[in-house]
Order: sequence, then C-alpha cells, then structure tokens
Amino acid sequence: MEYVYAAMILHTTGQEINEENVKKVLEAAGAEVDEARVKALIAALEDVNIEEAMEKTAVAAAAAPAAAAAPAAAKEEEEEEEDEEEKEEEAAAGLGALFG
Repeated sequence: MEYVYAAMILHTTGQEINEENVKKVLEAAGAEVDEARVKALIAALEDVNIEEAMEKTAVAAAAAPAAAAAPAAAKEEEEEEEDEEEKEEEAAAGLGALFG
C-alpha cells in the first residue's frame, strides 16, 4: 500500500512518478524499498490516469458510509414507530379503564 501512497504523493505534489522518486518517498518514510515492487508499480501506472482513479476512489469512499448508514436509519425509524404504537396502546388501555 505504501507504494501506491508514494505514487499518490508524487502526483499530488506535481512530481514525476518514476522509480527514483518513488524510492525517495519510501526511504523518507522509513520504509524498506523492494526494487521489484517499485518497477511493478511504475509499469502498472503507465496507462493509468491517476487523477481520474483518485476521483473514482474518493466518490466510492464517500458513498460507502452513506450506504451503510441507510439501513441503520431505517431500523431506527422502525423502532421509533414501534415505540410510538406501544405508547398509543398504553394510553388507550388507560382510557378504557376510565370508561370501563
């Protein structure tokens, strides 16, 4: 993961994403550099529009919590309705005792 982060940092700062720069970022972060992984990263990113990939990831990350929150909100609303129905039933039972 740190290799991808190194590439993202380089992209964000306007630096060229190449083997040398990726190694520098990783070394600065205190990570052990695996030459094969650096080469694989550079090769994998050759035809990738990093800006577009980052935007898609950000949109997906923002949508995930909203999707997870929807069932919880629906459950909470359902519980509130049940509580309200119970209160109405209790009130009706109390009124029945007055007239009963």
